[in-house]
Amino acid sequence: MAAGASLTRTERMLRACRGEPVDRPPVWLMRQAGRYLPAYRAVREGVGFLEMCRDVERAVEVSLQPLRLVGTEAVVFFSDIFVPVTGLGVEVAFAPGPRIAEPIRSARDVARLREPDPRDAVPYVFEILRRLRGVLEPEAVPLIGFAGAPFTLATYLVEGQGDPARTFPELRAWMAREPEGVRALLERLAALTIAYLNAQIVAGAQVVQLFDTWAGCLDRDTYLRFVQPVNRAVVEGVKRAAAPFILYTNQASHLLDELLETGPDVISVGPEVELAEAARRAGSRASVQGNLDPVLLAAPREEIFRRVAALAAAARPARGHVLNLGHGCLPETPVEGVRAFTDAARALAPRA
Repeated sequence: MAAGASLTRTERMLRACRGEPVDRPPVWLMRQAGRYLPAYRAVREGVGFLEMCRDVERAVEVSLQPLRLVGTEAVVFFSDIFVPVTGLGVEVAFAPGPRIAEPIRSARDVARLREPDPRDAVPYVFEILRRLRGVLEPEAVPLIGFAGAPFTLATYLVEGQGDPARTFPELRAWMAREPEGVRALLERLAALTIAYLNAQIVAGAQVVQLFDTWAGCLDRDTYLRFVQPVNRAVVEGVKRAAAPFILYTNQASHLLDELLETGPDVISVGPEVELAEAARRAGSRASVQGNLDPVLLAAPREEIFRRVAALAAAARPARGHVLNLGHGCLPETPVEGVRAFTDAARALAPRA
């Protein structure tokens, strides 16, 4: 960057994702609109989660809250990774996480799934994005879209609900018994995800993130056999010239090279990964995102500043860095800790 150069928040985000020169890393937080904000709890009171996702006015309001209240530099629209799955004809309830009335456990079950156009199945998602882009464009604030990755969605669809132990016994048994059936499900979910993300981009998303929260639980061989091919298909199918692509995978210290080979513009990693190592592996191939442990937002302000400076230094070997957490904000996260995190980003010295 030339001396005295000034970037808008949108320019800083897009340039950091694409590995172009910036003054400092942009900053946003995963799960940045949530229960840690009293304003969010007030809007959400008495409203079911799926109802909240479908309520355009409420979703727009809570999407904007972190921008106004804690200084984040990008807005990610309020929704859930499971919202587009309802278009497959799957009955989903939240209690509080996704619960599937009839889990998918055979190729016959996969064949019964619908092949929806997300624009028809979940039109409210795109209205939320259009309205947000209308608000954010004059302020030069970037809008982030997102989707769940095929494997992560499959863990819920096959198990019937979340698996706190992260062992996924039904899905693993199906992989062993009928690998082609599992691949058919993952390919169906990949097609849905490509259509969903591309529709988000048309509606106004300027960056998109794929959340593969649970793929890090797999060993490298299983990841290569089942997950990398469909994630690569998603990366290649999304209109990345219009919106950079971030791939987030938790618990992925053993999969850094495989994530990079998938081809995203940015790899986002959990707090268990040494960001310096991720940045070294990424080099000129991709930017990195992350990866402060969310629990550290409870630390004193000066400690958060120190940690942010250390992350920025660790990320320098990569072509670019987007400052974020290694996982989503926790419900008990102190609001002042989030403000300290975004303040610390703005206090960083220019990136060399």
